[in-house]
Amino acid sequence: MKNISEFNSGMSEYEFFSFLYDKIVSKEIITFSKLKELVQPVLKEKWTHAVIMRAFILLKRTSWGFFSAICPNTHKKLWKEMVIPDRDFPEAGDLKKTLQISNLYVAMLDIHGYTKFCMESRKNLSMMHNLDWAIENEIKRISTQCGAISQRERGDEMVVVAASATDALMVTLCIIDYFCKTNVVNDPAIITKRGEKADALPIFKITAGITGGNTQSPLIITERGNLAGFLLNSGARLQTRANELSPHDSRIMIAKQVMMNYEKENAANICKLAQNNALYFFDTGHIEFKGVMIPTCEVVFDKNERYKEQFAEDMTKLFSSIRENLWEQRIYQDMMELLTKVAISMPKFTIATPVQIFGMTSIDNESYVQLCRHGLKAYCRDEDYYLAVEYLNHLVDLSEKLPAFDRLILDYLRGITEKYQLLLNAYEKHIDKEVEEKANIIFQADHYKTWLAAKNGSQIYDKLRSVGRKSKEITKKKNLWLSMLSQNKEKMEFTLYSGKK
Repeated sequence: MKNISEFNSGMSEYEFFSFLYDKIVSKEIITFSKLKELVQPVLKEKWTHAVIMRAFILLKRTSWGFFSAICPNTHKKLWKEMVIPDRDFPEAGDLKKTLQISNLYVAMLDIHGYTKFCMESRKNLSMMHNLDWAIENEIKRISTQCGAISQRERGDEMVVVAASATDALMVTLCIIDYFCKTNVVNDPAIITKRGEKADALPIFKITAGITGGNTQSPLIITERGNLAGFLLNSGARLQTRANELSPHDSRIMIAKQVMMNYEKENAANICKLAQNNALYFFDTGHIEFKGVMIPTCEVVFDKNERYKEQFAEDMTKLFSSIRENLWEQRIYQDMMELLTKVAISMPKFTIATPVQIFGMTSIDNESYVQLCRHGLKAYCRDEDYYLAVEYLNHLVDLSEKLPAFDRLILDYLRGITEKYQLLLNAYEKHIDKEVEEKANIIFQADHYKTWLAAKNGSQIYDKLRSVGRKSKEITKKKNLWLSMLSQNKEKMEFTLYSGKK
């Protein structure tokens, strides 16, 4: 092999490329700047430029990892954000290794039913090959058409990187359209209809988490071109949350910053999604991840779920009350008002109850609303905290039996009920002490004798104590309840957590 100094002495293009090939494959050269430094003596020779660009393509494939497929023609925005361009070779450059820029977004996607499909198709390998082909090729094609880049991870998982919130949402919804055979995006420029090879595949649901658009959340690119950092991890947590909320349906959870940036981008240049009013962003509150609180939204793209708009304001009120720790009255009231609006807005339902609930053997939308109103009356007007918490527990049980009931709201209902139950337990200890002290006043004549005798029979005792707790002789119940709130303030803090503890 000739030396670099011999390039001007009749070396052929083939020999020149072979020289560079060996340097790149052996990892002696891993950046374009180093490659250019190596060939500096012959840059004035125009014939070398085409060979240098061929070597750059090889260098990308061997050293750029996740980003090896991007180029300035197909990924204009990503190229601008992720590559330090070369002055003499505008279509070449070096990949940035640490990115703290606002115009970068990561989407993590998961295909529901992939493992089950593989198990069921083990005797029909052609179907498995068709699915693998679709994941490996069609998703990359769709990503490129959206100006994004994608990579398959661990069988049924995909990672997508885009240079705008619009592109990140567009590519995610296009992938959902492809696997679900829907047409949410409805953009003729992006083909999401399956070709003959994949048309026989069943419908697959997709869950996704999208984050980005914040300079405080860096994305690290390793020496091998792989991704790391908080941006990637938080995207994975949002996808996990979407999967928890919709184990059988498609759902997209995003960081609120993504929504804000999407709206800014479409204020000037309106994309197909905005033109068609295809999306609604439903505030889903804060999720805690590794000590960081992430404001989140759900991207509602199914027309059948647009009814969520009707109670979005009530949801926001509840989030605000939780953040301000307003357990005295607002959280209970906001929860009941939200559940009332949900029951009114959601599709009609009727479910049988395993046991009678306040005389009812079945519950529909209207009777669900009545339970909410009775609970609100018990808490706010009657100060009957036992009955108020009992209503909460019944509503949890009923909501769990409704397939169409929003899983996020159910999570908040469960969490809030647990907190009020905790508070009720502390409240009972104090009020029962007062019942003991005033038993001779509360229970007159024979009832007092029964009370004393009942202490030896716990079942009767508990029933009578329940009567005693509601007695008008027990004064300042509300003051005691608020006192318990104050004493248990730290225990009443409530957030949804995502990730490992």
